[in-house]
Amino acid sequence: MARTSKKAKAVTETMADQVADAEARSVGEAATEIAGALPAPEAEAEAVAASGATVFLPLNKLKKSPRNARKTPHCEATIEALAASIAVKGMLQNLVVEPELNAVGESTGSYFVTVGEGRRLAQLLRVKRREIEKTALVRCVIDTANDPHEISLDENVTREAMHPADQFEAFRELAENRGWGAEEIAARFGVTAHVVRQRLRLGAVNPKLLQVYRDGGLNLDQLMAFAITEDHGRQEQVFANLSYNREPWIIRRDLTKAHIPATDRRAIFVGPEEYTEAGGTILRDLFTEDRGGFYEDAALLDRLVTGKLERIGAEVQAEGWKWVSVHIDYPHAHGLRRAYPQPVELSEEDAAAYAAVQEEYNRLSEEWDGAEELPPEADERFGVLEADMERIDAFRHIYDPDGIARGGVLVVLSHDGTARIERGFIHPEDENWEPEEAAVGVRLNEDGGITGFIKDGADDGDGNPVSVLDAEDEEAGDAGKPLSDLLVRDLTAHRTLGLRLALGEQPDMALIAVTHALAAQTFYRGAEAACLEIRPTSSTLTGHADGIEDTAPAKALADRHAGWASDMPRDVADLWGFVAALDQASVLALFAHCASLTVNAVKQPWERKPRAHETADRLATGLAIDMTAHWTPTARTYFGRVTKAHIVAAVREAVSDEAADRIAGMKKQPMAEAAEQLVAATGWLPPLLRTERPAWLDEPEADAGVVMEAPTAGHHAASAAEDGASFDHAAE
Repeated sequence: MARTSKKAKAVTETMADQVADAEARSVGEAATEIAGALPAPEAEAEAVAASGATVFLPLNKLKKSPRNARKTPHCEATIEALAASIAVKGMLQNLVVEPELNAVGESTGSYFVTVGEGRRLAQLLRVKRREIEKTALVRCVIDTANDPHEISLDENVTREAMHPADQFEAFRELAENRGWGAEEIAARFGVTAHVVRQRLRLGAVNPKLLQVYRDGGLNLDQLMAFAITEDHGRQEQVFANLSYNREPWIIRRDLTKAHIPATDRRAIFVGPEEYTEAGGTILRDLFTEDRGGFYEDAALLDRLVTGKLERIGAEVQAEGWKWVSVHIDYPHAHGLRRAYPQPVELSEEDAAAYAAVQEEYNRLSEEWDGAEELPPEADERFGVLEADMERIDAFRHIYDPDGIARGGVLVVLSHDGTARIERGFIHPEDENWEPEEAAVGVRLNEDGGITGFIKDGADDGDGNPVSVLDAEDEEAGDAGKPLSDLLVRDLTAHRTLGLRLALGEQPDMALIAVTHALAAQTFYRGAEAACLEIRPTSSTLTGHADGIEDTAPAKALADRHAGWASDMPRDVADLWGFVAALDQASVLALFAHCASLTVNAVKQPWERKPRAHETADRLATGLAIDMTAHWTPTARTYFGRVTKAHIVAAVREAVSDEAADRIAGMKKQPMAEAAEQLVAATGWLPPLLRTERPAWLDEPEADAGVVMEAPTAGHHAASAAEDGASFDHAAE
């Protein structure tokens, strides 16, 4: 056993008398006062205190015990927490140590830490941070009576940790009673401020639910789900309505059912600052990625959206428009004709400014050609030049002043949370139609429609006699008289035959003629400007899919159409010259756009068009269309509208048999929402939206440039899929 001496005993008693005062002061102050009471270094080998005595030992004389039962080292977070606690509150528990003996049983002056290794490591961490000296004194209890391994094991086994609920409430009481913020509490307990906020949020859960958690009726994940809101009444209501399925995501869904996620276009448009300034509250989930939280007051959010749209509308109306109408959702089937801006020449001043900007842009492009990364100044200058060119380019197209005076603007919240400004809509009562001149013998109405034919000897409605020549009167007429209808029909029939024969032999001219016919009927109203009897029909899709006009593909199509419409000449009589003057790539692009508007692959229950739908499938394959870029399966768009068997089958195909089996016992709505989360990012599509993999994607030497050119006709056409990887799953 360890030897003792009167001197060591005296030192121990002296320390015991001073320990209360020493603990109230800093470790440095205590060390200064107590160090004088320690035995001299040469006497350390002989000055070993009796078992059970409390002594203060230098930190650098303490070592890890080889007989410590804990073999798995303490984690860094634990050491950090202990270091923070000791720095603020001192060493709350003694270390239990035994003297280190040499081969002959004499004390070496060092001690093994039997109990408190974590606190020793925490103090060493403080030494590393230069908070204390390596010789700082540590309060220890000498134990040479008990087996070191046994008491080390006892220390780690014979104890019960505080229930987490008690910890959560204790943190909340610190915040409420002492006014400490998350950062202050975090510093005192060696955890992050985020962890403290999480525990404070858990401590604020309805006390009834905390008790259920203590009793084992809820697990921690479920309690964290309830912590998304601080409304105790709502928490109780959701808990009372829970079925046997208490998945955390179901609890979060039910608690936020009446709220608006921050990813909603309305929330993106308004922004959290404006919403909170107006008195709105945002729920934040501290335990999962909530992507911005949930906006509690949907009515307030809608009012803010409408108000912001109205302010934007007022700015646009200042351009001179007759009216402005704002909408959160796009007004489907508004029935209004739309006028588009017409191309005009730039003024000399604007043309000179554009040329100067273009010249500088080209010069900088040549200067930095080949550079891997632009310096900040050059990158900023490029941005300024591009903005200047876009600003001047906007002057190349203007609306007709008369159209502005009679027309209006729709300001709509777009799918991506931005304001969508659609100019040029004209109400029917503001139309100013000028019907084409009537043919001889034909009576027209105000809209230019044929209402009847004028008989020989009748008047034209204004009292002027009209005569229609018969074939028998041809010899009596003179050279100034018009040709008979029969002869006109005869001659033009032969001309039509000649045009058909010639047009069939000149594909380039046929492309121009067909494109002209399509464009005349696509971009102009009430004008029979084409001689080709081609009638493009474009069925509206708004009645088949709710909200389809507010999607990204619909916006892209509308922008493409508006781009072409702004290029069209104002008078349809000039359309032929416009089309004929285009380069072949642009003609093909215009042709493709007009043709695209006539596509109709909608399946109606009463229609029987199997050949048409087969053609639609082949068209999709030829275009290499990937519907994952345009549509996503969600509970609203798909899973909530099919049977449970369909949902399970989709999850089984897209994810795994195990995932499908896990949701098989759920009710319909929870199953649909679970499927949405499981299938997300898998690229799964229902069979109706799958595209057969094109053969050209599998050609080993297919040139990437050729593949891109196949479905593309010009700069206005949409780009094709860059690769065929996305077709693998859909083609199975």
